[in-house]
Amino acid sequence: MLNAYDWRADRLVRLDTAVDHGPACWIDLVSPTAEEAAALEVMTGIDIPSRDEMDDVEPSARLYAEDGGVFMIGSVATDLETHDPIKTPVTFILKGGRLVTVSYGQPRSFQTFIAHATHKPGEKLAGGEAVMMGLIEAVIDRYADALETKGLELDAISRMIFRKRDPKAMESHNLQAVIRDIGRAGDFLALIRESLSSLQRLLAYHAAVSGARAANKADREARQTVRLLQRDAMALSELSVSMSSKVTFLMDATLGLINLEQNQIIKIFSVAAVALLPPTLIASIYGMNFDVMPELHWRYGYPAAVGAMILSAALPYFVFRKKRWL
Repeated sequence: MLNAYDWRADRLVRLDTAVDHGPACWIDLVSPTAEEAAALEVMTGIDIPSRDEMDDVEPSARLYAEDGGVFMIGSVATDLETHDPIKTPVTFILKGGRLVTVSYGQPRSFQTFIAHATHKPGEKLAGGEAVMMGLIEAVIDRYADALETKGLELDAISRMIFRKRDPKAMESHNLQAVIRDIGRAGDFLALIRESLSSLQRLLAYHAAVSGARAANKADREARQTVRLLQRDAMALSELSVSMSSKVTFLMDATLGLINLEQNQIIKIFSVAAVALLPPTLIASIYGMNFDVMPELHWRYGYPAAVGAMILSAALPYFVFRKKRWL
């Protein structure tokens, strides 16, 4: 799908791509077909990267200049509200003051930026470069909100593990569910950290490429915006690293609680075996079939044997309780 936008009357206006996409300051190509990519290449003179080229991990294949255009491919996380977020490559192409973006599955942060810029008057975005900065800022803001939400979830898990007094809350099946939640949080943070690293490289490359331009007011403001975005991305990356350490700690603590619960179960079985061993011995002795066993003719032999079995079982139990093994 091909969408074209231009800045008119303090708003971002969506253009009719069949009529007036020529003057657009931003052309957004979402999951393009081969025909759409070919038509855009003819119109702009830009060689649109294929999906395989966008998935290439080599920095030289993701950040490069060609035919007067600057190509920057970054990874953006999508579906952050679900249990299965994914990353999708997004290509930013700057050429002749125009921005062309190519993505397979538009991130919701892009939709947020479009909704804000098309409905609320604001400062005019001077060309495609400013639109790109606005898109990246929207992505970083979305990551900040997502990390805040994930931090609250980790705090709730921590309280449940370390401060909950209800024994049923610490049952094995509940802890297994906690492990799944912690594992998903770890995957989420790794995805965010990878995307932030990608955006940091993209911003650094853009700053290096644009640094040779004349230092007019607009260029100075653009460089200041890039520096602010780099600082925000770095701060969020450091936050994600800190939260990843907490995820590791919570995972170790949860596994430790499961081991303690299993050890407690084994200890109970061990104590039961020790406590039942003396009664078993007594019952075995008096179950022998010998002719000469004086207790067999004793009037109180049976009560005495039963009492001895009960006493021999109770004595280890009270010893274990006194030593706080139970």
